[in-house]
Amino acid sequence: MRKQAIHTADAPQAIGTYSQAVRCGDTVYLAGQIGLDPATMQMTEGIDAQIHRVFKNLQAVAAAAGGSLDDCAKVNVYLTDLGHFAKVNEIMATYFHQPYPARAAVGVASLPRNALVEVDAVMILQ
Repeated sequence: MRKQAIHTADAPQAIGTYSQAVRCGDTVYLAGQIGLDPATMQMTEGIDAQIHRVFKNLQAVAAAAGGSLDDCAKVNVYLTDLGHFAKVNEIMATYFHQPYPARAAVGVASLPRNALVEVDAVMILQ
């Protein structure tokens, strides 16, 4: 099985040695997204804006891979303040539909570019 890198200009460009996503067969591994605006590569302000931007970025990468967020089987959420967990749930419900993906939420000391939230995902395409 060969790896295929996925790329879209509708999500922030990789800021390191990684791909926005990698497809292996029917499985797509979406790299972690932070609240960077793809047009400016600047961080959005505030937790609400960052959460929305993260899911919009993941949505763009999922579409570039031929899927949607509803094809995600697993999502990992990283927060610098677990007090924002309820806000993630509220906003995530506007981007995903039941059955929701499995999910982990982890409190972390810091994230790239001083982001408040980062999310990665695993998507299964049929």
